[in-house]
Amino acid sequence: MTKLKVKAIALAMGSLLVAVSAHALDPRYKDADGDLVADAPTDPKDWVDPATLIFAYTPVEDPAVYAKVWDGFLQHLAQVTGKRVQFFPVQSNAAQLEAMRAGRLHVAGFNTGSNPLAVNCAGFVPFAMMASKDNRYGYEMEIITYPGSGVDKVEDIKNKKLAFTSETSNSGYKAPSALLRSQFKMEAGKDYTPVFSGKHDNSILGVANKDYPAAAIANSVKQRMEARNMVKPEQLKVIYKSQTFPTTGYGLAYNLKPELAAKIKQAFFSFNWEGSELAKEFNASEPPQEKFMPIVYKQHWQVIRDIDQAMNVSYACK
Repeated sequence: MTKLKVKAIALAMGSLLVAVSAHALDPRYKDADGDLVADAPTDPKDWVDPATLIFAYTPVEDPAVYAKVWDGFLQHLAQVTGKRVQFFPVQSNAAQLEAMRAGRLHVAGFNTGSNPLAVNCAGFVPFAMMASKDNRYGYEMEIITYPGSGVDKVEDIKNKKLAFTSETSNSGYKAPSALLRSQFKMEAGKDYTPVFSGKHDNSILGVANKDYPAAAIANSVKQRMEARNMVKPEQLKVIYKSQTFPTTGYGLAYNLKPELAAKIKQAFFSFNWEGSELAKEFNASEPPQEKFMPIVYKQHWQVIRDIDQAMNVSYACK
């Protein structure tokens, strides 16, 4: 999405753009270099060097499934860092954010929409994202329904339920809400009834099982669920597909000891995907996710911050 398109969305919504830039960082964090993420503490006594590293993957799907998927990588992370590593099965974006802000979470993958909040409120420093071998990355927001639902186009959602995931999700809430307001002149609670499923897989299964007439989801999650035969393609029908967004951002807590932070980054970029459980799970996406590529938050998350501005989203910590 271009800046012009995002500004057009904001004007159509009648929203006042809020400043969500470097000044949005919580006062406990400093950003002297202007890269929009928290700087590491300058005083060594403020560095954290835990005996056990806690890792959490974004709560998109069944944590039990992903504990197995991530096991090989976490063994590699333990080998490179010399630390014990524990998988933390978070149940919600709010729990994941609070765990990092409280110092109980050290390494994590935050979903696209919650990355800015994690950066500004929890001291999260993203540095990697999954990509194909030729550096293609991302996913699209889709609005899906089921065959025979009576929803053949976006306008047909009027006076019906639309499933979102959570308010921190880009594809599961913020982007589709902006789209419906700006392009289709539809307001939640007035023109359609919003319901929240909590996770993308809940929304997808809800549509496949005809519990929801429509849902806004990330198509990368849908692709992986189809690859695992959790849903069949013929159970779902796509009525809208967005431009490409960045996918889950991986990073660490800002105050980890610099030598440890460097080893964590090394572990991500030295991991051998060939034959791994990560490859089996994430190669099913399109584009296939086959490695970790370096990212720059200020650059790669610009489109998401622009959408947040259009949605009048505040990064103020609660």
